[in-house]
Amino acid sequence: MPTIIDYYMTSVSPYTYLGHQTFRAIAHKHGVSVRVKPVNIGPVFESSGALPVAQRPAVRQRYRKIELQRVADYRGMPIHVVPKFWPVDPTLADHTIIAVIEAGHDPLSYMDRVLASVWANQEDIADAGTLAFHLKAEGLDADAVLDAAGKPETAEIRARNTQDAIAADVVGLPAWVLNGEPFWGQDRLEYLDQALASGRKAFTA
Repeated sequence: MPTIIDYYMTSVSPYTYLGHQTFRAIAHKHGVSVRVKPVNIGPVFESSGALPVAQRPAVRQRYRKIELQRVADYRGMPIHVVPKFWPVDPTLADHTIIAVIEAGHDPLSYMDRVLASVWANQEDIADAGTLAFHLKAEGLDADAVLDAAGKPETAEIRARNTQDAIAADVVGLPAWVLNGEPFWGQDRLEYLDQALASGRKAFTA
């Protein structure tokens, strides 16, 4: 039976952007099965006591900008610390990822495009035209995906994913859950890699 990792994310998260390619490489190396679960970050923050960026103390906001540059440099990735379209509502983009999954497709390559849209390419992921361009570039039926993204059942899946994340003790995004053990943040990917390589038992609180 293949190892399964639950991948909790949202399209607007810079750290999801910075960790996504590294995670894909780790998942491929270990041959694991990935369940991508886009979530609404607001309730996840509320459950863990975290604050949205704009509500954080100024010193934390400044440090975040330094950290984003540092991680991007370490990962060898381009980044705009304050993108042209940010803040941006990730709902439609998250819903298209769910629609791609529900249609039976692997969403990981499309997610690369969506995440880079915000943080590297200065594009608006709340715009259906932007998402349609990237869907088509991946060989997907953009009209069908966007239509499915607008359906109530797609929103219900995102809401369930959000509750699943909270139940799994996810405190922020991105997060990966392996055998019940949460790994929060792109800076925990090396620990996830090691856990997969060693096959150790999950750590619990």
